[in-house]
Formats: sequence, structure tokens, C-alpha cells
Amino acid sequence: MHSITPPTDAQLVSDYIKGNEKSLESLIHKHKSKIYNFIFSKVFDRDNAEDIFQETFIKVIKTLKNGTYKEEGKFLSWVMRISHNLIIDFFRKSNRIPKFEASSEDYDIFQFIKDSSPNAENILINQQIVNDLQKLILGLPEDQKEVLNMRLYRDMSFKEIAEYTGVSINTALGRMRYAILNLRKMVDENQIFLTQ
Repeated sequence: MHSITPPTDAQLVSDYIKGNEKSLESLIHKHKSKIYNFIFSKVFDRDNAEDIFQETFIKVIKTLKNGTYKEEGKFLSWVMRISHNLIIDFFRKSNRIPKFEASSEDYDIFQFIKDSSPNAENILINQQIVNDLQKLILGLPEDQKEVLNMRLYRDMSFKEIAEYTGVSINTALGRMRYAILNLRKMVDENQIFLTQ
């Protein structure tokens, strides 16, 4: 007796585009928990997570229906990227993007890429994101790059950074703030996705 191999994402996408609505149900069922958990891990609210999850699949359906989806065997990565962008939109609309506060010594630029359940795929993707960010960091002015490297890679406090560089704590904080603002701008300009 032969075991039936479940259809791949690519086959399900192709079947859905050809008019088989059940294929979309199968895709959603197959990936729902991973996508929903990813969204929830960022917004920490069930209602908002549900809304963003639904918006994600509305965008998926529109893209598949209008024929602009490019099959590269990475359906899940593509859907995760859509959900990530919708999460960013959600934070922007609700003015909840974390602001850099002078009193906060533990601001983490990598907070959007942390996932509570890293697997091999997430680890590879996060490595790529870190590589992309490191390339962007090289483009920062020297004083900003120096503060960012000390804070992120040497885990120095702003007091230690100020003493080491011979500037006031406020100057060190200001340089970090400008470094983060510049990085955000470069991430947008270079269309780097800080997720899979």
C-alpha cells in the first residue's frame, strides 16, 4: 500500500490559482499556528493578532488572485514577510513603535526579530538580518558606529561608553539615538525585511 504524499505549498498555491478554494484552506490550516504565533509574539494581544492574521491572508488572496505571486518555493517566508509588514503598520498606526528614551539603557534594535521558538530556518534568517544590519552599520558616521558597537556588541552601559569616548552621557545617548534613526531610515531605503 502506497502512502499518499501531502501536496507541497507550491502545488497548493497552483491549485488555488486554478480555482480550487480547498487548497487555500489547506495552506491556512498548514501554517496557521506558526504565522499566528509569530504575530502574537509581537503584539501580545489576541484580538489584534487575529485581525493582523486575517489581513495577512486577505493580502495573500489578493496577490494570488491578481497573478503577481512569484513561485520561488518560499510561500511561508513570503506570508511571514507580509504579516511582519502589517505588524509594523499596526505599531505605526497606534503610535506604539518603541521610542528611544534617554532614560532607557536597554533599548534593543533587534527586538522585532526575536522569536520565542527559534528553529534552523529562523536562525538562518536571523543571521541574514544581522548580516544586513552589520553592513548598514558600516555606513553610519564614525561616532554613531562606535557607540552602537560598544552598546550592542560589547554590552557597555552608556556611562561606560561616555567615559571611554570622553563625552557626556547625554552625548553618548544622542549618538545612539541618531544611529538608530539612521539605521531605520536605511532599512526602509534598502527595503530590508527584519523577518522571514
